[in-house]
Amino acid sequence: QVQLVESGGGLVQAGGSLRLSCAASGRTFSSYTMGWFRQAPGKEREFVTGISQSGSSTYYADSVKGRFTISRDNAKNTVYLQMNSLKPEDTAVYYCSAKPRPGYASPDGYDYWGQGTQVTVSS
Repeated sequence: QVQLVESGGGLVQAGGSLRLSCAASGRTFSSYTMGWFRQAPGKEREFVTGISQSGSSTYYADSVKGRFTISRDNAKNTVYLQMNSLKPEDTAVYYCSAKPRPGYASPDGYDYWGQGTQVTVSS
């Protein structure tokens, strides 16, 4: 099992940046594929980005490609989401998630979830 705790959300103006962090418990963090999802009010949850166990491969949704960067530090049991050029439509609760199997480009199979962190982008 793994427990996930997100941090770094907040209020930012359009065009600004935020960096989300997700700290994971447990000794086998490097065996988990990690991802970030988001959910805006009244909308379905969206798969934003995923990263492979080693960190060598990443996937991005078209809506964030070129603006967001996912990375991980397996020595620190932490995954990051750097968000640049933020837009009001990026406003959502962002969730960190983990799955103990490959498939960084797929939104399926995520077993573990953080509590979420709110990101609000003002226009």
